[in-house]
Amino acid sequence: MNDDSAEQFELEIAEGIGTIARADWDAALKTDDSPFLEWDWLEAMERSGAATRETGWAPFHIVIRDHRTRRIAAACPVYLKSHSMGEFVFDHGWADAASRAGLRYYPKLLVGVPFTPHTGRRLITAPHVDRATMLRVLAGALVTLCDDNKLSGVHVNFCEADEAAALKRAGFLERAGYQYHWTNNGFHTFHDYLLRLKHKRRAAVRHEREAIAQAGIEIRVHSGEEIPDAMFPTMYRIYLSTIEKLYWGRQYLTEEFFTLLGKNFKRNMSFVAAYSNRRVIAGAICLEKAGVLYGRYWGCFKDVRFLHFNVCYYAGIEHAIDRGLVRFEPGAGGEYKWLRGFDPALTRSMHYIAHPGLRKAVADFVGRERREVQRWIEAGHEKSQLKPPPPSDEEQQ
Repeated sequence: MNDDSAEQFELEIAEGIGTIARADWDAALKTDDSPFLEWDWLEAMERSGAATRETGWAPFHIVIRDHRTRRIAAACPVYLKSHSMGEFVFDHGWADAASRAGLRYYPKLLVGVPFTPHTGRRLITAPHVDRATMLRVLAGALVTLCDDNKLSGVHVNFCEADEAAALKRAGFLERAGYQYHWTNNGFHTFHDYLLRLKHKRRAAVRHEREAIAQAGIEIRVHSGEEIPDAMFPTMYRIYLSTIEKLYWGRQYLTEEFFTLLGKNFKRNMSFVAAYSNRRVIAGAICLEKAGVLYGRYWGCFKDVRFLHFNVCYYAGIEHAIDRGLVRFEPGAGGEYKWLRGFDPALTRSMHYIAHPGLRKAVADFVGRERREVQRWIEAGHEKSQLKPPPPSDEEQQ
């Protein structure tokens, strides 16, 4: 497909994922796309009231169709935001600077998935089209949508490297960040993972695991269709338990959202549950797809020392090893993850800022920030709590 063939496509703005046929949207996804891009997940967000105009997440998804076949050739989840909450790429300082300069920062456009800080495709291109061409089309469409509506900017969060490159050519600024990811480097058992940890950390993990066992707490992982329907209300209460304990906590998700997950999304769900006297006292809500485990929400009804580390990290690592998963992404923040073998991984976001003065200030900031992020990623790997793997037989020869 050459650039001229882009004329065969038509752009639509869909006010809600529910206006797009489920089969059409999902047909444009790759098998290794994250579960957070699937129609059922996005529809649950919107239908439950979590991501709607009323909550500051007005959906205006871009869809590009082949006008001859009506198939989706490209798409991206887009929200008109009236605030910057629930994004995990923090631009509150930019909004404050704009306000001081007399500029209107909100509303803005966000390309991403609500309340979910994971890296993956944000600019969806169907398997049957040329991705490079459609990335240019989507990037141009986002800039046009922003400029024509006199918005402050477009923000594409946690995108892939090829998307970042295409957006940069369209005038977006690149911002770097990092998260802590665990990678399965040939581990066959949890003991293999322990052996790779440096001595001090290995002793700490063993101590923390033994303390939970001695407290009579059992941790189990329920996945997919084996999750009982009755567990989804428990998941909701688990989610609320953390929100209610933190003064900065903000409830984004509703009980209906968890009900919809139980009805339509079990296939991608995993629930780590801690039991005491056969009652759930804590849990971590995770998703799983294409060899990756995504940790999302944790909560507890009873505070027990080391319970958080066991439920959120060790049980997830053990589950990933047992299932042959290649990566475990436990979510944003927390350098205590690094102490347990989660090494820093680069994240990218791209930002189109319409006002020239604000754009220059943001460009200066992200340039300095990017250098600091790169330094820590390099240092984090150099000082990793996991020892290098032993050389293979071929490497020894």
